[in-house]
Amino acid sequence: MPETLLPDAADTGRDLMVQSIVSHVVDVPTVRRHKLSSLSVASQSYVIVRVRLANGAEGIGEAATLGGPRWSEESVESIKATIDAHLAPALIGARADQFERAGIRLDAAAKRNNAAKSALETALFDAVGRTLGLPVAALLGGVVRDRFPVLWTLASGDPGQEIEEAEGKLSAKLHNTFKVKIGAQSPEADLDRLRRLAGALEGRASLIVDANQAWDETVSIRCLPALGEMGVKLVEQPVPAWNITGLARVRARSPVPLMADECVFSAHDMLTVACAAAADVVSLKLVKHGGLLNMRKVAAVAEAAGIGLYGGCLLESSVGAAAHLHGFGSLRELGWGCEHFGPQILTGDLVTEPLRFEDFHVYLPPGPGIGVRLDPEQLRRYARE
Repeated sequence: MPETLLPDAADTGRDLMVQSIVSHVVDVPTVRRHKLSSLSVASQSYVIVRVRLANGAEGIGEAATLGGPRWSEESVESIKATIDAHLAPALIGARADQFERAGIRLDAAAKRNNAAKSALETALFDAVGRTLGLPVAALLGGVVRDRFPVLWTLASGDPGQEIEEAEGKLSAKLHNTFKVKIGAQSPEADLDRLRRLAGALEGRASLIVDANQAWDETVSIRCLPALGEMGVKLVEQPVPAWNITGLARVRARSPVPLMADECVFSAHDMLTVACAAAADVVSLKLVKHGGLLNMRKVAAVAEAAGIGLYGGCLLESSVGAAAHLHGFGSLRELGWGCEHFGPQILTGDLVTEPLRFEDFHVYLPPGPGIGVRLDPEQLRRYARE
């Protein structure tokens, strides 16, 4: 028999129906240039989504990208256009608390567009949480942890500047684990840079490395032993995302644990990586997975395969970071901590109360929904004309 779904607009849920959806593109400068293997940014762009329910509650969500459609196929311009023309109309009049059904509607309205869908789903969770007076983590199963070890990314490419930056974070007790972005320079130059960092921070901080797909198998197999000798704890996505079998071959010969990132967007991707024995850890990101529910599905596949969980980011503001923390806070295991330092690298924030960074941790924001509220003045300041 064909599947039968319950009616959308049950009388008891009319006050939870989605009444309006508004999206804004914002551009916030960063305190220094952030260099990855294939791009470099001096400001970070987001799409902020505001969903209003029939009961007057407003929920907010955020979609982040890096340098336009170069990290994935989405850009803030395409995200806003897709939300306004296709995804928002699919949710108007629907019940906000039927989260899985909302996902069905969004998937029927547009293929992929995971960042756009994530922002909308976050806003639904936020609005329902505010209506019920509950944090989003409670709607996902309850809070398991309310603080998270948080790293800082070193990505200027200048080892002198990076050592100085790391020393400042250590002195302030903000971060004692650092992720180093490599791949923009030759492997030899990157190894020299990493040796300087490892020597300067030895015994006081941990290092992980993110190649952002810049190496091939040969370079990876040649360079990973050197990283192991330096004490690097984890290496993220050394080879291109398409080369999962190559990643498995590299992992089989690597003295350092490997983390999958760009090769895992869906739960199906996670299953493929797990079956190939291609990774020790997976980076979880709402913009990759399409929202909180899909992130939990990816995490469940990883856990079943014995693959560790790490909270990844795309330099989200406090809006996107708060949503991630609620998702991470409801997971049973997050053994590799998270990297939601994004609000600290921005010259300004978009919320009235910033996230709390203290004693090398970031804290789950208290209160209903995702725990943060938009600052209207800051939104106007950074919104794109």
